[in-house]
This record gives sequence, C-alpha cells and structure tokens, in this order.
Amino acid sequence: MTRDQKAPVCVLGTGLIGGSLLRAAAAAGYTAFGYNRSQSGAAAARADGFDVDDDLPAVLGRAARADALIVVAVPMPAVDHILASVATFAPECMLTDVVSVKAPVAAAVRDHGLAARYVGGHPMAGTSESGWAATDPDLFRGAVWAVGVDPGTHADPWRRVAALALDCGSVVVPVAAEEHDRAVARISHLPHVLAEALAVTGAGGGPLALGLAAGSFRDGTRVAATAPDLVRAICEPNRDALLAVLEETLTVLGAASDALREDSSLADLTQAGHDARNDYETAQRWEITDVRPGDHDWLERLREAGQRGGVITAV
Repeated sequence: MTRDQKAPVCVLGTGLIGGSLLRAAAAAGYTAFGYNRSQSGAAAARADGFDVDDDLPAVLGRAARADALIVVAVPMPAVDHILASVATFAPECMLTDVVSVKAPVAAAVRDHGLAARYVGGHPMAGTSESGWAATDPDLFRGAVWAVGVDPGTHADPWRRVAALALDCGSVVVPVAAEEHDRAVARISHLPHVLAEALAVTGAGGGPLALGLAAGSFRDGTRVAATAPDLVRAICEPNRDALLAVLEETLTVLGAASDALREDSSLADLTQAGHDARNDYETAQRWEITDVRPGDHDWLERLREAGQRGGVITAV
C-alpha cells in the first residue's frame, strides 16, 4: 500500500487528543471512524459530520473488516478494557495509541497478546480543555510525535503509525518506551504537578494575591485548569519516573531555600534556570535520513538517533 492509498484509521476515544486525531486524519484523506463510550460524545461528533459510534464491538468489527489501524485514545485506566475488546473483535489489526505513558501500555498490549502488531505513540500536544468540543484538526501541526522503537517492533506497523503522525502535521521522534516515560516525567508530568502546587500556593494569598496575579502566574498554572481526573490519569501511571524527578526538583528547591536563607541570594538557581531555558530555546533538531524501517539494526539506530535530537519527516 502506498502513501496515496491510505488505510482506514479507527480511533477509540474521541476526547481532545483522539477526536483531534480523527479530525486530522480525515482532513489528510484517511477514511476515519471511531468510538466513544459516551452516547452524548458520539452524538456530538456525528453532529459535526464525523463517523463515531458508542458500540465498541460494532466499531471494532468494522475495523477488522477494513484492516484499519486502531488508535487507542483513552486514559490509562481505561486501556485494559479497550485492549481486551480489541483482542476479541479485531486481533489482526495494526495497533497504536496516544496515551501519555508508554511502558504500561506496552505491558498491557503484551498481556492481551497484541504485541506483534503494536507500535506505541504519543503526540506531544494538548490543551487544558477536554472533550469533543475542544478538538482541533490542527492540534498536531508542527508538534513532535513520539513513535516507539522497542525491541520486537515490526517495520510494517511502524511505517503505518509514522505515516499517520506525519500526515497529521507532526514530526516523528523515535524513542523506546522506558526512555520516553523518563523524559515526559520531566517535561510533561512534573509541570502538571508544579502547576497544581503553584495554583494552590497562589490562591492561598486570597483575593489580593489573585487580584495582582498576571502573566507569570497565568502561564505557570495554565495546565492546572485541566480536569483533575485527567491529570491523575496522565501522571499516576508514570509514578516511579515522576517520583524520581520530584525528588530531584525538591533538592533544587531545597538548595535555593538554603541559599536564600543563608546568603539572601537566588543567584545559583536563577543562573542555572536561565541557562537551562536557553538550552531549550536553542535545541536543534536534525533530520534522520539514513535509516529505513526494516534495515539491519534499524530499531537501535533510530533509537540512538532520537536520543541525539533526530526527527523523521518522511517515510
């Protein structure tokens, strides 16, 4: 099948990420259909002209007949139920996901006997809003989409998942599951925890503090507007990695507290933070062009390239 003959995509879960993916895939020329457990959510998608049903066996039966790429787009607590249904009704379909942790999803996929056709995925995009009403076909444009390169990954489903990511407007970063989870603990899950803590501390100052709050408080607490249950579903499955970076952050804050108490100075923290932000601003991506899926050692070579900042823009 060529890139011009795009196989159907079946999205299981049409909230912010799944629904935006459904919209983006349809806009890119895919036959895209989906499932939402909520009748009202499915009806809202249909009202906008999208093919979404609340009957999971029926949707998966259609996916099996169409040889669709199935995309699991539900929070981690619902993944096991969804995978059990996939194993029952569409076990031969290629499978990916957009869940914010990768190792627990991969383990669940193995438990349900679906690993041979699975490739993990995680688009690094989102907003503080949720539900179908928040979906946006351009959500992934210019974003990074992590695509798994764990041992045992097969080339055909990998190409199909990477092609979908690219067609949605993203660039692909190849990454192994455990390394992905340690990285997102730092740059995604920790910011959620810090935003919640900052919001609580700011509100503790009462109406005066909130009345004086401006850009730095607004930006620092943006993701605290996310529904609490969703934040928990994002962060808690990555507990071990998140605990490690929380301890690291507490050490940094403890050193800053000691320096402020003893020397009335935040010089070390402010300089280190400024330098680290500059590292982020000046980080350079480079295009991976010398590795083809299916080549000798292609998974390890892509993994190493991703670690060094490489991205894929075409498959």
